[in-house]
This record gives sequence, structure tokens and C-alpha cells, in this order.
Amino acid sequence: MRSAHIRRSVVAVAAAALLLTACGSGSDTGTEPVANEATTEVTAEPEEQEEEPEEEPEETDGDEEEPEEPEAPAEAVVMGPGDNSEQVRELQARLAQVGHFAAKPTGFYGDMTVGSVAAYQEAHEGLEVSGTVHTSTWEHLRARTTEPTRDELFPREQVMGYGDNSEQVRELQARLGQLGLFDENPTGYYGNVTVEKVKAYQRSAGLEVSGTVYDDTWSALTSATTQPAREEMYVPVEVPVVEKETPAGLDSRCMTGRALCISKTTNKLSWVVDGTVRTTLDVRFGTEEYPTREGQFTVYWKSRDHHSTLYDSPMPFAMFFDGGQAVHYSENFRQNGYTGGSYGCVNVRDRDAIASLFDQVREGDKVVVHW
Repeated sequence: MRSAHIRRSVVAVAAAALLLTACGSGSDTGTEPVANEATTEVTAEPEEQEEEPEEEPEETDGDEEEPEEPEAPAEAVVMGPGDNSEQVRELQARLAQVGHFAAKPTGFYGDMTVGSVAAYQEAHEGLEVSGTVHTSTWEHLRARTTEPTRDELFPREQVMGYGDNSEQVRELQARLGQLGLFDENPTGYYGNVTVEKVKAYQRSAGLEVSGTVYDDTWSALTSATTQPAREEMYVPVEVPVVEKETPAGLDSRCMTGRALCISKTTNKLSWVVDGTVRTTLDVRFGTEEYPTREGQFTVYWKSRDHHSTLYDSPMPFAMFFDGGQAVHYSENFRQNGYTGGSYGCVNVRDRDAIASLFDQVREGDKVVVHW
């Protein structure tokens, strides 16, 4: 209703304006307006201003993504693949303390270190398995290990040790001989005698006395000696002259006490007690590459069910007399006869006979290997 009233007022004002305009448009008559024709002033009510409606928030269809939260800053990398530093060496030593690094620390972050770090991370909940050492991994590892010692960071490497049989051992024995610490002929076998001689050298050189040749011992020994000549490493064996052989054809050294008398000429082993032959057995010897050594020895160890870890072969009824060389039963000798040979041992093919002999021989009994 108010709007209609306003429109009528506006129309009335417009009409009055039009009438006044027409009245003053160049009329010459001068005629005064009639008294009753005076116009009536029409006043329009002030127009009300309508309030603009507030804008409503735009509707969403619900598919718009919510704003993402800012990502946390990336964790700092302490060490990673390709690094080469003392800190990497420390990492490897610490991993070794907890059983996750079996190699010798090198200071280089290669594939092995990547795998070891990943294994450590996988074993501990909360660590990202990446193979890279971030701050969290480094702090976690340091909290569970101790500061590595120098031996852990720079472990010694074994060069030779008990049970080895090689040309290098023969060289070791010859070098010790140059220093007056090995008064026997080099054999190439690293047995009890060599262990004691190495200990004597280590003691005199101010090294750790272990009886095992590590890189520090070998370096010191080679610096203190010269490269042995062949005559030093392979001392000619002098075969003793037998002034008078016994009627049985045995070496005279076998004629006293208790002796295993072994002849390379007849391929026979004779068990002799006080000059009396108790048993005689067929034997064979080592090949040309692994000769059975001649000389006088003693039985220093008996092992009934021995198994060679060096050659992975059984050695029943073994009676050791010189380093790794022993008298023992050989199934190969029984089956193949004198074809082939041993790695230096004296093989017997009669199992029952050597089983009986094994029970009779004592540690300390004499062994004579001769031609």
C-alpha cells in the first residue's frame, strides 16, 4: 500500500511539473490565471531507503578439500650413502656392538652399511626404515651403545693362526729363525710349537701376546727380518747313517723303548717295544705336494674319532706326531690301495689292527719315519 501511495504522489508531482511547463511556454496573451485554477502543491513523502539484504555465504557442495595442514620440517640427515668419514666408521663400530654390522669398519657408507642401518631401524619401533641415518636414528643408536674403542674402530686382521698349513707359515717360521726364536726346520704347519714361538716374539717386540699373527705382528716381524732364502724355508733333511741295521731291517732308533717305526722304503709300520716287533701294518704316505716328513718325533695327541676340519675328512684312531701329521685309519686307502696318497699323514688300511694299536700306544711314545 505504501508503495502505491508513493507512486501516486510521484505521478501527481510529475503532472504538476508538466502543467507549469506548458503555462510558461511563450504565451503572449498575458492572461492571468483564473483564481480557481491555482495549482495545489503536492508534497511527496520522503522515499524510504530499503536496506540491502546481507549477503549469504555461498553454499558448497561438500566436495571441496579442506586446506592442508603445513608439513613438518624434514628431519636432518646425519650420514647417508656415499659418505666417507670417521663418523661413518664410528657408526659401523656402534652397529657392530649391537650385532648389526659384521664386517670390518671402513668409514665408507656403502651398500653393506645401508643394509645394516635399515636392519637396525626395522628392529626398533618408531624409526623410519630408510637405510639413511637421520637425527632420530643416530640419537637412538648412540643411547644404546658405548664410545667405540680404537680396536673396534680399527680392528686388527688375522694373517695366520693355529691350524694353518701354508707357504706363508713356512716363511713365518723362517723369519722367526732369523731372530733365533725358531730353532727347528720350517714345516709350514702352525701348531703348538709355532704358537709358543710367536708369543715369544710378541713379548720381545712389546706386542699383545696372543700366539696369533695379526697384521701388526706380521708388519713388525717383516720389518725386523729379511725375505727368507729357499734354503731357510726348505732346510735339507739329513738322513742319519745307520751303522748297523737290525736283523728285522728296522732303523736303529726304533730298537729302544716304545716306538712306531715307519719305513718309506717298505711301506710298513712296525710297533716295536724294547726291540721286539709286536705288530706290522701296511701304510701309505703323503703325495709329492704334501710329503710325510721324516725324522724322530713323539705322539703328542691321540683322537679316537677325529675329523679333519681343514680337509673335511674323517681320521679315525689318529695319533698325531708332527703338527697336523698323524698315523690314522683311511677308508680311501682300504678301497683304492696305493693309488693316490694323503695330505702328509701315515694312512693305515686295516681298521681292526689300528684300533688295537691305538689302545696300546701312549702319548709320549716315539715315532720314527725313515727310508
